Amino acid sequence: MGRIMNFNAGPAALPTPALERAQSELLDFAGTGMSVMEHSHRGKTYEAVHDEAIALLRELLAIPADYDVLFLQGGASMEFARIPMNFLLPGGSADHVVTGAWSEKAQAEAAAWANVVGARARVAVSTRGPEGAYVRVARPDEADLDEKAAYVHFTTNETIHGVQYREVPRFGSAPQICDVSSDFLWKKIDVKPLSLVYGGAQKNIGPSGVTVVIARREFVERGRKDLPHILQYRAYAQANSLLNTPPTFGIYLVRNVLDWLKGQGGLDAIERRNREKAEVLYAAVDARPDVYRCPVEPASRSVMNAVFRLPTEALEKKFLEETSKHSMVGLKGHRSVGGIRVSMYNAVEPAWVTALASLMKDFANTHA
Repeated sequence: MGRIMNFNAGPAALPTPALERAQSELLDFAGTGMSVMEHSHRGKTYEAVHDEAIALLRELLAIPADYDVLFLQGGASMEFARIPMNFLLPGGSADHVVTGAWSEKAQAEAAAWANVVGARARVAVSTRGPEGAYVRVARPDEADLDEKAAYVHFTTNETIHGVQYREVPRFGSAPQICDVSSDFLWKKIDVKPLSLVYGGAQKNIGPSGVTVVIARREFVERGRKDLPHILQYRAYAQANSLLNTPPTFGIYLVRNVLDWLKGQGGLDAIERRNREKAEVLYAAVDARPDVYRCPVEPASRSVMNAVFRLPTEALEKKFLEETSKHSMVGLKGHRSVGGIRVSMYNAVEPAWVTALASLMKDFANTHA
């Protein structure tokens, strides 16, 4: 069976060349006679891969020398808890910009820790609408910000609701913390205005099990020192993310994907590719408003996760059955919102999106 068109929201499609590289090296990595999965994380063979992955990230994003690049475990959900544990101190506060389900969860985890230490996890602004809908990003000028906050937290792309900041915003003068899980490396961003950037790898740059954190060293040093080491960003930074056994094979695959990104021409080239895919998909949606409806305001529509509805759930079921017949998977919307979701991460081929758009046109003509 050949490769199918994978539109899953995460774990998601990986570039075929990155997987083929792993396949060719699976049993014998770098002439060592064993898999990279079998190497000690303390040995020079694995550490070379580890360091190359960090170097590629630094190169692709032009990360300054005073920022640490960390590979952690637990997904973005772990960072929802680890961030307040490190930086939200007794009597302090943190501001949260809520634009969808994942920023909601981040605020809820911060609030749980705030209750423990006697702090506050404020909702500076929420774009939650009637019946829990999110259809746009939040503007900085509508946020009720505490300029003395320990940090401001926001999410660049809401995977479930299909809402995205096309440009990274700035909310006040407090340290900015940004969850980029589902649009990490879709384009080049300037990390210098941000104190901490984090994201699970499984949506756009690797397999599940790896979390990438990019953090200004000075900000990391502000974190609590009375937490167990395993919960301190400082400890991971000092150990080059080798505080304990990292997900070595996952990091190896991240390395493969980063190398593929570089080979594609870097992030400027991948941004053009991603924008073109989104234009094709949204054009198919907007061409038939009698059949397809995207609930997200046009300026906030996600390049990574396009969501739309059909007139009835029964018709959505037929649509999904039709896409399955054409070897397309992962198009069912999240269980909390329903509908259709098309995840168009970096590894999703433009030809797949073109094929889907063509199918959408034919389906609309048949079922209108």
